[in-house]
Amino acid sequence: MGTVIHCRTAWLDGRAVPDVRIATDAGRITGVTTGPAEPGDERLSGLVFPGFANAHSHAFHRGLRGRTHGNGGSFWTWRTAMYALAGRLTPEHYRDLATAAFTEMVLAGWTAVGEFHYVHHRPDGTPYDDPNAFALALRDAARTAGIRLVLLDALYLTSAPGEPPLPEQRRFSDGSAQAWAARVRQIPTDEFFRVGVAAHSVRAVGPADLSVVAGTAWDLGVPVHVHLSEQPAENEACRRTYGCTPTELLDRAGALSPALTVVHASHVTGADVALLGARQASVAACPTTEADLGDGVGRPRALADAGTVLALGTDQHAVVDPFLEARGLEAAARLGSLERGVFAPAELVAALTTGGHRSLGLEGGSLAVGQPADLVAVRTDSVRTAGSDPAQVVLTATAQDVTDVVVAGEFRVRGGEHQAVPEARLVEILRSLA
Repeated sequence: MGTVIHCRTAWLDGRAVPDVRIATDAGRITGVTTGPAEPGDERLSGLVFPGFANAHSHAFHRGLRGRTHGNGGSFWTWRTAMYALAGRLTPEHYRDLATAAFTEMVLAGWTAVGEFHYVHHRPDGTPYDDPNAFALALRDAARTAGIRLVLLDALYLTSAPGEPPLPEQRRFSDGSAQAWAARVRQIPTDEFFRVGVAAHSVRAVGPADLSVVAGTAWDLGVPVHVHLSEQPAENEACRRTYGCTPTELLDRAGALSPALTVVHASHVTGADVALLGARQASVAACPTTEADLGDGVGRPRALADAGTVLALGTDQHAVVDPFLEARGLEAAARLGSLERGVFAPAELVAALTTGGHRSLGLEGGSLAVGQPADLVAVRTDSVRTAGSDPAQVVLTATAQDVTDVVVAGEFRVRGGEHQAVPEARLVEILRSLA
């Protein structure tokens, strides 16, 4: 039997609409009407958005939060700490850490996540008895948290163009693109656990193997993701080796398409922007991570104007808050342009909703008949949001204002409390892993 959810205000077609009744059945929206609540309706106050889709996550990075800021440094010194953490992971360890990361996401309003996954094997590179043990640990964590998971299984073969993996990178590598593709095809999927593919970067995957990744995505009908131009050093190495930018290399390999999402794109050229737009690729910006790592200020407005579709992700989870990612996108654009209002509030909501779902190859992102019944209710009467124009709540709310989260018609969060994983359990997991 279906459920009707009455929303005091709901986000429909890019605007806030009062008194909306959303009928759901079997995990999908079956009706959207306006009018007062009726007896038997579930009631949601505040402003109800479609579920947010987190386009880029590395769940194990959550174990670094608050532990890498003591001595300054750069992306490259941070990477050393990340490799040390990756080296200690076991499938069981990873399941617990990912359960905490994914549950925090649901509490913040994310209802789907793309997990960019490259920790595959034992530290020496040999496979576990089940070569997808880590992938299945992530699946189990997502099930516990109640979030839709797209596992973006990443190919990782070299430490730099033509160079073998470093010792700390061996567990990331399958040895060849063909072995990687064969392993990926063995991962079981279901309605809430999908598989996509990824090339880690042009540092880790050369042109011929980029073509294998693109071909695998085409064969399976799944999205493909890649880290792109996050650091100037990546661009410089690509130019030295291949005589072109990373974006141009992807195009030569046949990887640029509407199915592709490039992550970061912080240091793309004007020609790169035009090429990405012409191919209608998605761009997953991760503003809080890019700020935390000192990656630089990208060109999100130019990319959107060229024809790319913007999505947002939490990446290393220095912060897990969709509203801060949205504001970070606007803040970076303001700092780069010396102007305010570079993105309209509705565009920021679109990056969290329709843009994120497109990036992950998922339905969703709107409160419309036939769409998944994924909803996020946000307070409009908190000290952060009171007095805000409902159309601009994305610029004032934080994750603390999320009261209720519905995934596939089921309440995963009620009154700010996760229904399956108590906060005390999250704290226990994170303390044990520190």
